[in-house]
Amino acid sequence: MKEHYISVDIEASGPIPGEYSMLSLGASVVDDDDKTFHVQLKPLNGNAVPEALAVTGLSLETLERDGVAPATAMSSFASWLQESLPDGANAVFVGLNAPFDWSFVNYYFVRFCGENPFGHTALDIKAMYMGATGCTWSQTTSSQMAKRLHPKKKGTHCALEDALYQAELFRLARGLMR
Repeated sequence: MKEHYISVDIEASGPIPGEYSMLSLGASVVDDDDKTFHVQLKPLNGNAVPEALAVTGLSLETLERDGVAPATAMSSFASWLQESLPDGANAVFVGLNAPFDWSFVNYYFVRFCGENPFGHTALDIKAMYMGATGCTWSQTTSSQMAKRLHPKKKGTHCALEDALYQAELFRLARGLMR
């Protein structure tokens, strides 16, 4: 079975799905930066941690007016994933601090689509980098990885730009293992 790596990043209004909202979702095929997906979502509710909103630069009021309904957003993401997969391949969720991003994506897929096309697992770039380099967990921040890997892109807290940045970090870290 072929594995098809998809870099996913989300921006959220707080630390846990359901109580807080996924505000933005970006994804890219790890080995093809031209294949991307991006959507900004209507919030589930008005709950927000002010620091989380400050980091994203997003506004609940603007997203309530201009964002895509979560069911539509997740259906579109599922369709994009299916179209991006080569025949016989499985999508593998790749993230930087994957447990956080995957928890929101999983919650939204299950709630609004009935199932998560990624299944119940995610590949964490931080853990992979730690294994490849023998570094400590505290040395797996994106800024620490960038010092060693020298990516061309940077993280910006825009979900799509961060998905592309994470895809580059993944490719570079994967190169250390080969």
